[in-house]
Amino acid sequence: MMDSAEKNSVPEEGQNTYVIDSENAGELARLMHQDQMLTRGMGGLLPEFPEGAPLPEGGRVLDLACGPGGWALELAFAYPKVEVIGVDISQAVIEYARAQAWSRGLQNAHFQVMNIMEPLAFPDATFDLVNGRLLLGFMLPGAWPKLLAECRRLLKPGGVIRLTESESGLTNSPAAERFNALLTEAFKKAGQSFSADGRHFGITPVLPRLVRQAGFREVKLRASAIECSMGTEGYYPMLKDWLMLQELIQPFLIKMGVATSEELRHLTQQATAEVQQEDFCGLYTLLTVWGHKPR
Repeated sequence: MMDSAEKNSVPEEGQNTYVIDSENAGELARLMHQDQMLTRGMGGLLPEFPEGAPLPEGGRVLDLACGPGGWALELAFAYPKVEVIGVDISQAVIEYARAQAWSRGLQNAHFQVMNIMEPLAFPDATFDLVNGRLLLGFMLPGAWPKLLAECRRLLKPGGVIRLTESESGLTNSPAAERFNALLTEAFKKAGQSFSADGRHFGITPVLPRLVRQAGFREVKLRASAIECSMGTEGYYPMLKDWLMLQELIQPFLIKMGVATSEELRHLTQQATAEVQQEDFCGLYTLLTVWGHKPR
């Protein structure tokens, strides 16, 4: 008999596998906040290229699952002679991103509704850079090779794919650690995990190999860390993101059967109290993997 991971390894056509309601206004607010937090914590828009981003004048960038467009909008502002296109499955976040581009006068930023687990409506060799951050919220293991093949098709020869993923954060809060364990267990049950035992998301150790297997060359890694211990610069931004996430993710955890509503209520209350203690320590790590399409 197939387990859930095998049955869900490849999505059905048109299926939205995002674990939070992508049209929820609260999720839009969380993603807006998270965008800024990630870019700051990672050291900027493209910190992997200290000698200059691979963006020629007149170049084009594709941002996968762009959400409300924070990274894409900032890149369009920083590189006014580069066209930046963001795609996302959510009509609500795309409308928001378009409004932001219009209000800021960013005529080089454009946004379209697309599901990146399906073929994308762009010609071959369209982009100089394809970017994606935290796709783990909806990607299924079996969908990664298909997406990476599509990225390779869309990139110009010598173009760059750049992907950033993470595992759950590490803290000294027993309740927060228990909540993170329920989250990774739920992803495993939903078939949206590479983890062998459900203790992690499992995406970071396999991502470099997936990129190499897709035919990209010169694959490199860069790790980032956001300290969110009490008293640090990252504490309040991460706390805000975590408080919003624990509320929005509960329907998914209940659906996957890892906890009841009452259990989650008690756990989140305890975790919220623990992460506000003076001795709270936390660390959130990210891994960026990038490579080049052969010329």
